[in-house]
Amino acid sequence: MTGTPERVVLTGRGVVSSIGFGVAEFTEGLRAGRNEVAPLTAFDTTGFAYANGSEVTGFDPADWITRTPVDQLGRASAFAVAATRMALAEAGLAAEELRDRPGHISVGTADGEAQDLDALAADTVARGAEAVDPALVERAGTHRLAASIAWEFGLEDVTPMTFPTACSAGNYAIGDGLDAIRLGDADYALVGGVDAVCRRSFASFYRLGIMSPDRCRPFDADRKGILSGEGAGILLLESLTSARARGATIHAEVLGYGLNCDAHHAFAPEEKSIQRCMESALRDAGVRPEDVDLISAHGTGTKSNDVTEVRAIKSVYGDRTPPVISLKSMLGHTMGASAALGAIASSIAITEGFLPPTVNHRTPDPELGIDCVPNRSVPADVRIVQNNGFAFGGNNAIVLLGRYEESR
Repeated sequence: MTGTPERVVLTGRGVVSSIGFGVAEFTEGLRAGRNEVAPLTAFDTTGFAYANGSEVTGFDPADWITRTPVDQLGRASAFAVAATRMALAEAGLAAEELRDRPGHISVGTADGEAQDLDALAADTVARGAEAVDPALVERAGTHRLAASIAWEFGLEDVTPMTFPTACSAGNYAIGDGLDAIRLGDADYALVGGVDAVCRRSFASFYRLGIMSPDRCRPFDADRKGILSGEGAGILLLESLTSARARGATIHAEVLGYGLNCDAHHAFAPEEKSIQRCMESALRDAGVRPEDVDLISAHGTGTKSNDVTEVRAIKSVYGDRTPPVISLKSMLGHTMGASAALGAIASSIAITEGFLPPTVNHRTPDPELGIDCVPNRSVPADVRIVQNNGFAFGGNNAIVLLGRYEESR
């Protein structure tokens, strides 16, 4: 590539979440601080002392999937296709308009089609490997999360990529799409993350002792851990040239991102590594810390994450630390979808002029000393947002989004 890299803008957003479908409902949920928590229904919870979470309710795949036989898609793939259809609709694009354009698809996940994998494991134990349903085996492949988008919308000239980097995977996918457009390999990218609630993930966190019995309370002295969540966030990114040519509405600009993997510990975050990732993202975006108006934190509601993340933030931002919020207080931990939903929420904060709250907040943790926007959204002039995503094994990914300005 020669010359100035292509600027990359966000023109379409699709959301499947426990607090709403689509940008309008999601925005309303964020502004109101909705938090839909109920006993989990995705699997038999017998034997667990508690099993609450933020499941998506009222979702019918047939409302969103028109080209692919619905029974060929698992729950996570159906979420991803539905969110993509919403993103295209908001962008004012029909799938046919993309088919002769160079494009890119990247989807992040933690568990893939884990509900189907759980079912396969149960069938194998109960009846033997020879008795499992071949159709279930076929649809359980993690690659199908991205491939299903290509199939449903007839996008044959793209290479669908699935990033399995768990809770930071949505930001990995956004960075991948950003690079594809910057480098001139694509003039649009469908990117984001998805996961569905499953037994394997819930049981793993439960056994680690970090699953909350009631609510997720990030940055609170009375925090008790995470809650399972699910959903999908898909973003349509375009080159600025492409967006301008078709007169698209631009919701935000993707300014840059940072990635690193420290392999410090299987599940404990490492402060200096997170600090370096933030500095890398700011450098790539050409943004100074004092220009950032909001940080959408990873914010799991565990002491290990909250304290480490805030220390890393303060090591970069110092006395000018902006408000730091956690969407997981509202959405639960949506795993591979969390960073993608965070990016969409960041764009909403920019366009709608408010700070989403950290709900369920009762007692500030004196060790942190941050403004977490407790319990109620706050009107604000938001220009630049840092969106954090961290995962087990030290997989860190951070994306910077900004208000679109012609002269940037």
